[in-house]
Amino acid sequence: MEKFRLESDSIGTIQVPEKAYYGVQSLRGQNNFNITGYRLGDNFIKALAYVKKAATIANFDAGVISQDVSDAMILASNEIIEGQFKDQFITDVIQGGAGTSMNMNMNEVIANRAGEILGGELGKYDKVDPNDHVNYGQSTNDVIPTTGKVTIQIMTTELISTLERLYSTLMKKSEEFDHVIKMGRTHLQDAVPIRLGQEFKAYAQPIQRDIKRIKTALDDLRYVNMGATAVGTGLNADIEYVHNVVRILSEVTGIEFHQSYDLVDGTRNLDSFVWLSSALKVCAVNLSKMANDIRLMASGPKAGIAEINLPQQQPGSSIMPGKVNPVIAEVMNQICFQVFGNDLTITKAAEAGQLELNVFEPVLFFNLFQSIEILKNGVDTLIDNCISGITANEENCKHWVDRSVGIITALNPHIGYKNAAAIAKESIKTGIPVAQLVLQKELLTKEELDIILDPFEMTKPGIPGKRILKNKQK
Repeated sequence: MEKFRLESDSIGTIQVPEKAYYGVQSLRGQNNFNITGYRLGDNFIKALAYVKKAATIANFDAGVISQDVSDAMILASNEIIEGQFKDQFITDVIQGGAGTSMNMNMNEVIANRAGEILGGELGKYDKVDPNDHVNYGQSTNDVIPTTGKVTIQIMTTELISTLERLYSTLMKKSEEFDHVIKMGRTHLQDAVPIRLGQEFKAYAQPIQRDIKRIKTALDDLRYVNMGATAVGTGLNADIEYVHNVVRILSEVTGIEFHQSYDLVDGTRNLDSFVWLSSALKVCAVNLSKMANDIRLMASGPKAGIAEINLPQQQPGSSIMPGKVNPVIAEVMNQICFQVFGNDLTITKAAEAGQLELNVFEPVLFFNLFQSIEILKNGVDTLIDNCISGITANEENCKHWVDRSVGIITALNPHIGYKNAAAIAKESIKTGIPVAQLVLQKELLTKEELDIILDPFEMTKPGIPGKRILKNKQK
């Protein structure tokens, strides 16, 4: 039978599991906010422990906590950073109170573990107190936004690395497919020829821009409001602590942070998070567009465009034998749809703050962290299970070019718009290829056609067969 201890706060007394490192306020938060079924993520827990460690060091340096208490709190923080006590963080990711339950959950775990290190009992708080020691000189209102920014810096490192890998993979495919001529399409109608390699390079370029946009947004998120306490005025924080805590946070995390230029501004406004979310949304737009194109170009295999072949990952139907679907591109689309929705939630959460504090950071962080995580995971599987294994169906690509009237555009400077339009119309009506009709009507010779319709001539700037025009003008 589970044993309990009694803990009290300003609301009253409740039972807490005897061996729990969390305490009364954590348990109240769990009981009040049983919302999503998701607890605090590992990266957020680690980031919050970093913040508490930095605050402990800064407070000790300021002379407001003793050496033994400081050492015990730092040891407890390090244990949490290393991944211990994960099961002791019991609060839901979405909660009221601007994240007070999250903050107190960490305060209580550190206080109980540090007290235990000093020979105390769990729940007594006579050696180390959650508020008077762990939270000294702090408020949820500077701790939680700072923790969010530390978490984001940790998480986006992997996302950026993954996007850089995607860019590299797409550029390799661009080189691999540079010799493959295919039909370009606008409005889903035949346009003019293009090289498959050019298309894959065009998928790579926006990814490079996405990386730049995300990095730019991250620079703004290096400014944190630690030292602001409740509303940005720094009330009840030692002045030496206020001056040093962000520098120490940079040292313990290995990530460069700066104190907000205006702590009141840094406490009430969340626009930096919206900026990052917007960059992630733009990235998702580019990824979803690419996934759309991949699915379309791979359509078939016999009754579709079938210009590219995707790696076969799993059977596609429970009723149609042999059917294989573009599941990786499909899941990438769905991830992007989720990011679009998350961005709207983040926007609303940032907008809904009032006066000195925005209390909606919990839902903002839940959605922003999810966007970062699912984009990273989605791009990983897109690279490994789709892009890397794409092959060109060169026969089909050539087939569509040969059948299309789109190549008539390249002939326009040589035979005139009126002749070109008539041949296009006749080709569509009779099914006779454009090149054959041009030869039949003796508008150009076969040698001239071969020069004009050279794949690289038609897929680069300029007039295909320009020297033929010059010779005729002479």
